[in-house]
Amino acid sequence: MNLLDASATALLAGFRDGRCSPADYVAELIPHIHAWEPHINALYAYDEATLTTAAAEATRRWHNGAPLGPLDGIPVTIKELIATRGVPIPQGTAVTELTPAREDAPPSARLREDRALIFAKTTCPDFGMMSSGVSTFHGLTRNPWKLDANPGGSSSGAGAAAAAGLGPLHVGTDIGGSVRLPAAWCGLVGFKPTLGRIPIDPCYTGRCAGPMTRTVEDAALMMRTLARTDRRDPTRLPPSRIDWMALSLELSGLRLGVMLDAGCGMAVDPQLLAAVEAAAAGFERAGATLVPMAPVMTREMLDGLDNFWRARQWKTLATLNEADRARVFPMITQWAARGAELSAVDVVHGFEQTFALRRATEAAFDDVDAILSPTTPVYTFPAEYGHPSNDPDRPFEHLGFTLPWNMGEQPALSINGGFGRDGLPLGIQLVAPRFEDRRVLQLAHRFEQWRGPIRTWPTPPRS
Repeated sequence: MNLLDASATALLAGFRDGRCSPADYVAELIPHIHAWEPHINALYAYDEATLTTAAAEATRRWHNGAPLGPLDGIPVTIKELIATRGVPIPQGTAVTELTPAREDAPPSARLREDRALIFAKTTCPDFGMMSSGVSTFHGLTRNPWKLDANPGGSSSGAGAAAAAGLGPLHVGTDIGGSVRLPAAWCGLVGFKPTLGRIPIDPCYTGRCAGPMTRTVEDAALMMRTLARTDRRDPTRLPPSRIDWMALSLELSGLRLGVMLDAGCGMAVDPQLLAAVEAAAAGFERAGATLVPMAPVMTREMLDGLDNFWRARQWKTLATLNEADRARVFPMITQWAARGAELSAVDVVHGFEQTFALRRATEAAFDDVDAILSPTTPVYTFPAEYGHPSNDPDRPFEHLGFTLPWNMGEQPALSINGGFGRDGLPLGIQLVAPRFEDRRVLQLAHRFEQWRGPIRTWPTPPRS
């Protein structure tokens, strides 16, 4: 078994039958991290000593036939914005006071309960407010597939770490695409579940935590852990009995909407359109009926939400003194400053677009069982950009395919639909009605089966 490219599911099978151990895996992982990190800068609060000790302890438990949890001995990273006990949460920005978190947030707590080895946090941009790996606290995070390309964000470090093979399991957060966008640009599976399916603290409109992995099966494996209830999240769903690992799905009779137009924003790269059309043809051959879909996003919706988020970000920046405000990534300050000029009516109208999108996204499923689209209109952009357009006045132009499902609360997943002419991944997205989370995983699993595994992942540059 090639341990560094093995899925968590395969590693657990190896732990069970004695072919490998957590200590074996970590012994290969540590030098791999050392080889990659100077180039991609994906990790924060990396704790090598604890990882080594915890792997040795897990190895003894597996040797004795007594693992203490379903993820015992599997290394995992958690996005910096998700609290882990004793580690500060800088929010990607140089102006945050570094106070250690007092307790684990729900995703961290569930992973510890199942004995996963949390060995690092992962980077994010300032305040988690950009689809980029640029951060005034962490520095620049790069895409392992091409080091002068952006991994996306705001779960930038999680995307880069997963693509580089810095462990098999990673947790990001997504409020407008922040799990699915880096998953698309880094060639991963990135799953945003129904709002409340994975409890999160603090919660906010559209904010979800979700797995970022190399395989659908590993994403499902993480859902068994992350989806357990936690009363700290007032938006949590009731406890469920979903069998997350039941990934088989009969496609005969399934009506699959195909959405090739986001409704507004950046034009879609023809290579991404071709990837979606090829995936749609695969679903049709397997028995699905294809239904052309109109976009759900409108210019009014996107601009309204842009205004609301400007005002919300300005509320945070207004608490800083002038010197500290100047230390924030300039594109964020320039974008948010308009929030101070908006009227209360403008801001309320912007927030009301959340409800307009909820109506539109619910109506989208009147005649279809699931929707297929690009994840993002572009498949790469420079590492130094704050977001794909790099225009502070138009920062949401790439969110037309992802943001609606946060506001509508539907489960959505990005998966690698193939590779472009220059070898970079082409992300495609699958969406299902609210609460049909497993259906999204099942559809992605079917696609993954006929696409085949990704056999050539990025390797560290030679020194």
